[in-house]
Amino acid sequence: MVGAGAAGIFAAWRAATLGADVVLLEKTDRIGTKILISGGGKCNITHDGPIEEVLKAFKPNEARFLRPSFYRFFNQDVLKLLTERGLEVYTRPNGRVFPVHQTAKDVVAILGALLKEVGVVTQLNSPVQGLAHDNGIAQGVKVGQSDLAASHVIVAVGGSSYPKSGTTGDGWPWARQLGHKVVPVRAALAPIELALPEGAEWAGVSLRNIELRARADGKVIGRWSDDLLFTHWGISGPTALGISREVEEARVRSDVQLQIDLVPEKTFEVLQAELQRFKSTKPTAWAPSLIQSLVPAAIVPSILSKSKIDKHQQLQTVQAKAINILCQTLKAWTIGTVDRVPLEKGEVVAGGVALEEVDPHTMRSKKVEHLSFCGEVLDIAGPVGGYNLQAAFSTGYVAGETAFNDYRTGC
Repeated sequence: MVGAGAAGIFAAWRAATLGADVVLLEKTDRIGTKILISGGGKCNITHDGPIEEVLKAFKPNEARFLRPSFYRFFNQDVLKLLTERGLEVYTRPNGRVFPVHQTAKDVVAILGALLKEVGVVTQLNSPVQGLAHDNGIAQGVKVGQSDLAASHVIVAVGGSSYPKSGTTGDGWPWARQLGHKVVPVRAALAPIELALPEGAEWAGVSLRNIELRARADGKVIGRWSDDLLFTHWGISGPTALGISREVEEARVRSDVQLQIDLVPEKTFEVLQAELQRFKSTKPTAWAPSLIQSLVPAAIVPSILSKSKIDKHQQLQTVQAKAINILCQTLKAWTIGTVDRVPLEKGEVVAGGVALEEVDPHTMRSKKVEHLSFCGEVLDIAGPVGGYNLQAAFSTGYVAGETAFNDYRTGC
């Protein structure tokens, strides 16, 4: 097994549980590095939805590929493994599952203990240079100056997002050398860099329960409802990650602008009526009071300015037309044009080993015998919310079973 991330850990554990002798090679000095940073270190373990609902979160071709492995090993199977070993979990209203008291470190510790329980030999600081193969048959891996023979090789080295974690795209050149197609890599779950308006001082400002929309060529190309964080260079947080894939794919063709619905729970008409009512009941109040209960204080001046309302103006002097413009701004506040979606800062990437060249029932390569791929090295990228870890767990589990079958038959 090459790579001790989420997919590699579950592949190694499953193969060893069935009775295979397993060596798990990891280039860094610890296992589960990407798990450790998931959910901001809190570890969004999985998504609690039923299989078909979770599959809808993926692109259609990705969903078709994942369906067999999801039906073999899914969210409740993962949670049972962890909770039986003392991890307490809870499910948020949006279906995301997190530890109650513990953190990602505790999740990784449990997974490490699982590997030891079943006798997996884990070798850290062991970068693999390539795959050993002959006549279309994988025979092991190249480690240092020698080859390590194996009855089956599983490549679970991840993608190229967040390279500090050790995921630097190592598996793709190996796959190409063996005849596999690698779909061009692009950012999927990443923060977004954009040109903020001149004078905007929003870094560190958080927006809760908003809807972020991306527009290109006059159309909405992506939207996500959750929280957002302004940074010095743009935006981050679940909403930014949620639309980053669509933004990156559209950005190569045209400019992409970002808009925020600051009050998605209210229709334009309801919001308009509420603001008019507030104005009527407090005519001598200053303009900022009109929206200070709706948005953070740091962005009130920007919203008022965009609506052509003077912050030193009393509400009794604000015209109905200005209220209408204010409502429009609150429902569709344009914050800037996208400059870049930094792949290296993302949690996962889109692109990778082409799915049509891997058997979804076994994770076997269709090009090379005794070789499997699983996890982010494949062309799979789900949205934020535990989907990608589950894809890694499920595909790793199936790859582990396949490796055992080759081990059992003495191939």
